[in-house]
Amino acid sequence: MSTDTTAQPDLLRLATAGSVDDGKSTLVGRLLYDTKSVLADQIDAVTRASVDRGLATPDLSLLVDGLRAEREQGITIDVAYRYFATPSRTFVLADTPGHVQYTRNTVSGASTAQLVVLLVDARNGVVAQTRRHAAVLALLGVPRLILAVNKIDLVDDAATVYRDIAAEFSELTASLGWDPSAVQSIPVSALHGDNVAVRSENTPYYSGPTLIEHLESVPVDAEPDTVGLRFPVQYVIRPRTPEHPDYRGYAGQVAVGTARVGDPVVALPSGVRSTIERIDTADGPLDAAQPGRSVTIVLADDIDVSRGDVISSVGDAPTPVREFAATVCWLAERPLRAGARVLVKHGTQTVQAIVDTVESRFDEQALVVAPAPEELGLNDIGLVHLRTAGELPVDDYRASRRSGSFLLIDPASGNTLSAGLVGDALEAVRTVAGQPA
Repeated sequence: MSTDTTAQPDLLRLATAGSVDDGKSTLVGRLLYDTKSVLADQIDAVTRASVDRGLATPDLSLLVDGLRAEREQGITIDVAYRYFATPSRTFVLADTPGHVQYTRNTVSGASTAQLVVLLVDARNGVVAQTRRHAAVLALLGVPRLILAVNKIDLVDDAATVYRDIAAEFSELTASLGWDPSAVQSIPVSALHGDNVAVRSENTPYYSGPTLIEHLESVPVDAEPDTVGLRFPVQYVIRPRTPEHPDYRGYAGQVAVGTARVGDPVVALPSGVRSTIERIDTADGPLDAAQPGRSVTIVLADDIDVSRGDVISSVGDAPTPVREFAATVCWLAERPLRAGARVLVKHGTQTVQAIVDTVESRFDEQALVVAPAPEELGLNDIGLVHLRTAGELPVDDYRASRRSGSFLLIDPASGNTLSAGLVGDALEAVRTVAGQPA
């Protein structure tokens, strides 16, 4: 048998966020350009398009705004994943939109990020959308932030402007529960490349790392999971062939923890116990499988396990529930009110549910929690109480980002209505703000 080599300590997952026109696409284009992650013909095409627009220098945002509507409007609409590398680290970057109506896409792109680069325009400073994005990132549990004060070349007295913006942002992130050591502020000019890959002589007031230097050196934190194995079953494999007459395997992706041959496990929600006998893959059997690895688990006992069930470690297995509190970011135009019927998609399981109550709404501008709102509107964040038709083995989001998250889906259209976090993610904000829990 071989062991799983999925874990990549030199891989950093990051995302961009910020208000519209803060220069996210230009910054991402600059990162790709400075790390030589684009082909020569792409650079030539961007140069020709820039000349046609009457620009003296290449518009690097054209490297990443791939949709026609994005190019025509000069904005980012969809989440796009970019890949680049330096000699010391590989990066997967989720380039997210800045418009308020696309906050739902920012939630999607940042949900798995280990670090987010949050941009502000030095001419505007911290604006409402900056505060909204910072609040969303805090509730999603993003471990680290970079504040990129962009277009620093366009302001007078840049040193004072940068320090004031950095101080305001530090106060904001502290209010949202971040440790100061997890937040780094950098003055940059994405257009000219100042402090992106090369330290700029135009910012003598700044002595910290360039953006790429910080991305290369920041510790890659492990997922903040405090629970053991969580393996949602995607498919039951029963070939019933002459070669494999009795084979029964459970295919899926390891969401949390490590699956190891010989470990005791429990199938949820039934609660029946067994032991991992084999871990099969297309490349042969494994001794162990890490998070993110797609495998087929064979148990020592012939027990009833089906799609949607979760194979869990025994000692910390969650208790399946039909009711739970959850923090949701509402992503639909139609507001959410108590009594709404929805589908809850958790892992590979989808069950019917009712929103019993809307407990509170988070005001991300004032950093306060308002109790008992009548509804949650588009992009609102609030605490709700859900009642499901079937049992779900959920973890608290603070214990595991993967097994503590879910989606709310419109049962009629199949559209995603909300991203949800199991538990009261607003509790940290209440505590910092001095509000009663």
